[in-house]
Amino acid sequence: MKQQNIRNFSIIAHIDHGKSTLADRIMEQTHTISDREKKSQLLDNMLVEQSHGITVKSRTVRNYYDADNGQRYEYNFIDTPGHVDFSYEVSKSLAASDGVILLVDATQGVQAQTVANLRIAKKNRLTIIPIINKIDNNAADVPRTEKQIRNLDPKFANIKILKISAKTGQGVHQVLEAIKTQIPAPRGDRNAPLKALVFDYLYDSFKGIIAYIRVIDGQVQKEDDELLMAEETKFSVKELGFFTPNMTAGTKLVAGDVGYIVTGLKDPQSVLVGDTITSISKPTSKALTGYQPAKPTVFAGFYPKNNDYKELKSAIEKLALNDSSFHYNLENSEALGAGFRCGFLGILHLQIIRERLKDEYDLEVLTTAPNVTYHVHLKKHSGTMIVNNPINFPDFSKINFVEEPFVKAEITTPSELLNEVIKLADKHKGNLLNMENEAALIMLTYKMPISEIAFDFFNQLKSVSHGYATLNTAFLDYEAADLVKIEININYAPVDALSFIAHRKDAAKLTQELVKKLKYTVPHRLYPTPVQAIVEGKSIARVDVPPLRKNAAVSGENKSISKKQALLHRQSINKRQTAKNSIELPQKVFNALLELNL
Repeated sequence: MKQQNIRNFSIIAHIDHGKSTLADRIMEQTHTISDREKKSQLLDNMLVEQSHGITVKSRTVRNYYDADNGQRYEYNFIDTPGHVDFSYEVSKSLAASDGVILLVDATQGVQAQTVANLRIAKKNRLTIIPIINKIDNNAADVPRTEKQIRNLDPKFANIKILKISAKTGQGVHQVLEAIKTQIPAPRGDRNAPLKALVFDYLYDSFKGIIAYIRVIDGQVQKEDDELLMAEETKFSVKELGFFTPNMTAGTKLVAGDVGYIVTGLKDPQSVLVGDTITSISKPTSKALTGYQPAKPTVFAGFYPKNNDYKELKSAIEKLALNDSSFHYNLENSEALGAGFRCGFLGILHLQIIRERLKDEYDLEVLTTAPNVTYHVHLKKHSGTMIVNNPINFPDFSKINFVEEPFVKAEITTPSELLNEVIKLADKHKGNLLNMENEAALIMLTYKMPISEIAFDFFNQLKSVSHGYATLNTAFLDYEAADLVKIEININYAPVDALSFIAHRKDAAKLTQELVKKLKYTVPHRLYPTPVQAIVEGKSIARVDVPPLRKNAAVSGENKSISKKQALLHRQSINKRQTAKNSIELPQKVFNALLELNL
């Protein structure tokens, strides 16, 4: 294919604005898929993606389009997720693109991730084609939506905005023509030394690591000896090709192409997203300036049910091989036994991993309360501990001070919703740094603790703003904070998996709320079971889980007081001693922690 006839593009949109449906129509109208292969959400091949109606893992597909001018074009479509947790996946996809389609639902208008993903596209200096979708819907308000889009950027003021229905296919042909005319052909010298960007990868147990690449300069062929520049890892190309959307082997990839390379490497750490591939015999002089690898912001413990540790270990290893943003380490809990400390991009990412374990491996896991990474500075010049697990939080007598991570959070909201958004940010310890107008919208810049926004802040923001506010975050720094470890004792025995970190001023409120929830979730026994929240050796909240039935020695009216007391004393000692090592907790106990706005 001639380089001037290649187009590399992505679609960016808010969740449920029709991105996957438009991708299906593009593949149908370019005859990439046959009638037999047609189905909804064709690129969302995970069960969890289809059930949630979202894209989690970015996909790539090559389409051949016969344009109205009589020429054939190669359209490389790189799919992108829509949720804020997966903005990392969006950045990977856009780094390999030359232009984007900005898709907006006519029934909902410009919403949260519409603006956030638009910023990423503008940062990458990509050509943007705004399109209004779902115009056939009875609830569609096309004039309002068009006005909102034009207010997003001065460049949109006078351009033609296409109106389509991805569901019926109406207007999709005009979209295909707009891609040809508006998105530029890739630049690059096919005779220069090879320079290719790794924007994703897949692990295959037989073929090893399969790198998804965008060729910037030069060309690559089967059996070529190549070099991954970041770690100076050498490999020979076992196979290469492109996506249709399944992998289709080819003879070579040249500048402008998007495809895959089978490296044969077995160590996932040898291939880094954002790395540059070049030729060993004729290397490029300078690597591409890639983006940083994904950094988990939320950590939680996964523990197996029914002693399925080996199966869980195998499943987590396989998930991590194909999800570069998912991290894990082994850990042990006195209450729950052997498990894993896992790192996620956000709460939705955590939920997706849990559901994939259930759907793909038939495994259910106990999930502990999420937390972030803290820097704990110790007394007596003992150094600094990096703690992402409350179990490892040192005793308060050894701590000099604790630092927690902060982010710069950019919230864009319509002016009429400003008060509700400010109240929400203040509630989550946000410190307002700046406020400015962006067309008809207001952009608020806050400094906020990650612990305050990592869990449910985005959902609350969508709720108070009716979906019109957007959130974009960037790591800022670590700063000192007054934090304490809250330990939960059940029947006077500490349950380490229920420990969590909180600000001291919030501890009393959180623990009172938590023990009330635990009263109805901790399994009942034959005697009252005390549940206590301990902070720095002191109990600050307590509740007794009622017994399964009344004690006959106590409920009778004509019993001796001394006999009652002696009997209760013996029962208390015997039962509590045996109970310390037999605390079995269901997931609903940990859900009580998840439901707290930590």
